[in-house]
Amino acid sequence: MPRARKGAARNQARKRILKNARGYRGSRGGHKVLAMQQIRRSGVFAYRDRRARKRDYRALWITRITAACRMRGTRYSLFMNGMKLAGINLNRKMLSIIAIEDPKLFDEIVAKATAASTATPSKNKAILAKA
Repeated sequence: MPRARKGAARNQARKRILKNARGYRGSRGGHKVLAMQQIRRSGVFAYRDRRARKRDYRALWITRITAACRMRGTRYSLFMNGMKLAGINLNRKMLSIIAIEDPKLFDEIVAKATAASTATPSKNKAILAKA
């Protein structure tokens, strides 16, 4: 009787690989070797795109804030500098949500930021000293 090599373990490994490859088109979903290659490749894409998603959202928030600032007659860079000088610590995600859902509050934030950014340099130093 020939020696059994890996019997059940080999079948379990194949099952595990093909389970992970469910939904892949053509041979990539049914052949063990091709499925292994595609699973590895998919993992690379998933790893990369988890980081890219964060960049994409930040760009979206900045675009929304820029549009809201332009509607109020200021620029994004001046607005963000004014926020820093005024000591308003809101991240871009929150600013984006406020700009969309509560325009009156965003108007107040823009007014404070604009006042802080257009102040004289000596006044800016005093503002920074407080913060």
